[in-house]
Amino acid sequence: MITRLSNYSYRLLKFYAISCLLVFGSLVAVAQDVKISGKVVEEGSGEPLPGVSILVKGTATGVVTDFDGAYSISVPADATLIYSFIGYLKQEVSVNGRSVVDVSLPLDVQALEEVVVVGYGAVQRKEAVTGSVASIGGDEMREVPSANITDALQGRLPGVDMTQTSSRPGATMQIRIRGTRSLSASNDPLVVLDGIPFAGSISDIDPNSIKSVDILKDASATAIYGSRGANGVILVTTKRGRKGQEAVVSYNAFHGVKTLFSDYPMMDGPEFAAMRAEAIRTVDELGRGATYPNSSDEFDDINTDWQDLLYQTGKVMSHDVSVAKGSETGNYSFGLGYYKDEGVVPTNQYSRFSLRAAVDQNVGEYFRFGLTSNNSYGVTEGNQVGVADALGSSPLSSPYDDQGNLKRASQASQDIYKVWTKESIEDAQDVWLSETKTFGTYNNIYGEVEAPWVKGLKYRLNLGMNYRNSQGGSFTGIGVTSASDPNAPSSASISSAVTTSWVVENILSYDRTFAEKHSLNILALYSNQQEKYNSSRIVANDLPADHFQYYNLGYAEGEIIINPDEQNYSVWGLRSWMGRLMYAYDNRYMLSATLRSDGSSRLSPGNKWHTYPAVSAGWNIANESFMQGVSQINMLKLRVGYGETSNQAIDPYSTLGRLGTRFYNFGDNGDESYSTGYILSELPNTDLGWEYTQTWNFGLDFGLFQGRLNGTVEYYKQHTKDILLSVDLPSTAGVGSFVSNVGETENKGIELSLSGVIIDNLDGFTWEAGFNLYANRNELVSLTSGQEENVGNWWFVGQPINVIYDYKRTGLWQEGDEHMDILEPGGNPGMVKVEYTGEYNSDGTPVRPIGAEDRQVLNFNPDWQGGFNTRLSYKGIDLSIVGAFKKGGTVISTLYGTSSYLNLLSGRHNNVDVDYWTPENTDAKYPRPGGLTAGDNPKYGSTLAYFDASYLKIRTISLGYNFGGNWLDKAGISKLRVYATAQNPLVMFSPYHKESGMDPESNSYGDENQAVTTDIQERLPVIGTNAPATRTYLLGINLTF
Repeated sequence: MITRLSNYSYRLLKFYAISCLLVFGSLVAVAQDVKISGKVVEEGSGEPLPGVSILVKGTATGVVTDFDGAYSISVPADATLIYSFIGYLKQEVSVNGRSVVDVSLPLDVQALEEVVVVGYGAVQRKEAVTGSVASIGGDEMREVPSANITDALQGRLPGVDMTQTSSRPGATMQIRIRGTRSLSASNDPLVVLDGIPFAGSISDIDPNSIKSVDILKDASATAIYGSRGANGVILVTTKRGRKGQEAVVSYNAFHGVKTLFSDYPMMDGPEFAAMRAEAIRTVDELGRGATYPNSSDEFDDINTDWQDLLYQTGKVMSHDVSVAKGSETGNYSFGLGYYKDEGVVPTNQYSRFSLRAAVDQNVGEYFRFGLTSNNSYGVTEGNQVGVADALGSSPLSSPYDDQGNLKRASQASQDIYKVWTKESIEDAQDVWLSETKTFGTYNNIYGEVEAPWVKGLKYRLNLGMNYRNSQGGSFTGIGVTSASDPNAPSSASISSAVTTSWVVENILSYDRTFAEKHSLNILALYSNQQEKYNSSRIVANDLPADHFQYYNLGYAEGEIIINPDEQNYSVWGLRSWMGRLMYAYDNRYMLSATLRSDGSSRLSPGNKWHTYPAVSAGWNIANESFMQGVSQINMLKLRVGYGETSNQAIDPYSTLGRLGTRFYNFGDNGDESYSTGYILSELPNTDLGWEYTQTWNFGLDFGLFQGRLNGTVEYYKQHTKDILLSVDLPSTAGVGSFVSNVGETENKGIELSLSGVIIDNLDGFTWEAGFNLYANRNELVSLTSGQEENVGNWWFVGQPINVIYDYKRTGLWQEGDEHMDILEPGGNPGMVKVEYTGEYNSDGTPVRPIGAEDRQVLNFNPDWQGGFNTRLSYKGIDLSIVGAFKKGGTVISTLYGTSSYLNLLSGRHNNVDVDYWTPENTDAKYPRPGGLTAGDNPKYGSTLAYFDASYLKIRTISLGYNFGGNWLDKAGISKLRVYATAQNPLVMFSPYHKESGMDPESNSYGDENQAVTTDIQERLPVIGTNAPATRTYLLGINLTF
């Protein structure tokens, strides 16, 4: 397919290209040079340092020291040299006409003692962390320009799975940390923004505002957040001004275009005509069934590409400006951002405005206060428009009539369907719309006082206040979507969801180091939090005029529907006590212990409180005396941790039961009026308690060659019991279900991460690389009262939580295949063949036909997955590549399943382009086209939707240039970088991509696009047809004053 670029896109690319050429072509004048030489050694020890980078300030000229730490270079007599090396402080030295310049580099204690956030305002040296914590800096995240945090983190951290569940603009991803634990309670991790539990959507957080993201993965690390941290914790820290920092103004922006990754592989006109002819031949040969020839609007010599008529070139842009400053007594930072993403499907778009502020101020010597505010306003539009109509339109019909006008509808053999193109969708955007407007404000105010009589003792009060308001509206005008009735009544709906929450935290902490060897941190917490949620939805039919859209629904002339099941109000609260102790001796032995108690309003009176412990320990072998002679190892740490957490993420009123509604006749006989009655739909459970998880974690952290190579290996095992689950009751009970504590699950896995500097400034060239790999295995250990399976939910004891329960396809039936008459009575060659699991008679014949008892549990989860990244830089040029991979598992494709494979030839006007069976093509993968009552189609068609989920792909390629030169200093510019980025550019390996040409990653949930049967579970992501995958090409700039 030819890439479509609008005039706007061409002008944009041309502008950036010319600008880059002009700047890249600038020349910097060079003064009279002198040759100098010298030696670089480690301060204190005097050991020579090989590989030290020496750069002439303001230029790209530089050298590196040799094995003996020696160097020589020609520079201007008044030049300033910058000396830098991993693990040492950077030094700037003026030449001042000298011919010999020797330099001593001191160790960078801060770099060697890199810190990570571990919760409640505490940080630890990475060397001293004993729990499982994965970290990434904001600058590293921004190497992948993205709309939200999940896009930037995808594939970057071991054990953290980001799964795409929609490819529409502005969509976020499903996040799972170390697998799935619960069957029906939430498996989402807790997000903590600047120390306060976050009540909004992660898409509300602007990636440009982020300083770092730290992810707590095991119970020994997450226990401090109690039951809300049962599924892991994502700690997001935003930028702040630094002490003594001069005012810094930053501007970051990118513009780009979005194109299709690939078309959906549908048949063209000649292919579809040939398939329809083959279906007619099939029916004629079998002597049964009915087929449907071309309609009055279909002709074999027409070949319409409906996707080509639908898609557009999307556009994406981001602008962010921030200012930060600090003094000896305080600091501040402010930022303003705008992001817009226009999809390749017309009217699909998302925009977001963000405003943030952070202030910290000392008052006297012992008191400090501050605030953080993150605000966003987002608009999502066009979700009513998908691609399914275009995929289902006949390539044998034209979208235009005899006069060249766009048709309103097209006649098919058995029905009539609406004609949708980019033009018709844009013309209808005022009378066919769907939009959601969301405002969120997330605020934290704190006050901190230090005890003057006890050094290291502090009291801090945190007050967090969050508010999120989401208002949705949809409208379908008169006859807009009806193919057969241009006067079909209009319809509209409005929805509202408001979440308000507050949290008050009282924190007493003590942090001291004694005798230079004993480090002690003690923290005590008492907190209260509450969240209110209020949502409603109203539907109205037959509005007086289209200009009403979804406003003033009370004037509707048709029915106004207020469904009680769509009105929701809830309040829940959590009260907590927590104590934590962290101790380290001589940077060799580390211990962390936590005890937390939570009281939840969601649970029954006798089970509201639960207390759980966590403990972890570490041994840094590299700091032992017997390792001092091993200079290649600078860190070698063993870790072990045990912890208990709990989950109470269920509906707040599950202990009280539920009432449902049901219509019933009301009035005298013959009166057609009816009324709404209430029935008991869910039983109360006065004994409802906590869902518990016990976790063991074992880890090894290592750093080699002065930090040139770093890595972590971890193994974990999690056992969850008393699972919060809605238990189905027999129909005779008169009540559908009740929530109870039943069942057990187990998760275990291994994680590996490596990062290193392969080449460090060799003649100005540096090569860095990173790699992570992880595998998770979960198992459903038990269900209710010894129950072995729950077929309706696809839950089976002894199997993973997420599985596919279906027939196992083995190929297609061929003429002469043994036992076909027994296994598939009435079947025909060319139909799908599945595995028979039953018994055989003594003569070797099957005892029964294939039936529902032959369905099997099929693997859905990958064997292992991970990601990789590399960065190459030469002087001012840098190239970054980020990729991901997956091995094994199953991906479900809507396109190839029952709902998309042509079989009945009724109500379906095109077909996915496949190699189908004919008497002359018996090696085909896909079944023979059939007629309406052929009896063998679409039997087992669901099995055609399953593909090997393995892939190896490049997510991002970014090429940038950092400008240098005196002209930057004169202009007051401290950093200027331009870059070009390609997102989702390449799939290197994928069985699904090889067959379809499409992106092998999921983009929908099962309930959005039915791929298997009507019972497919929402928890299974699929490759659906809500919006196609895209490639994005960006040009951007990073500018700092």
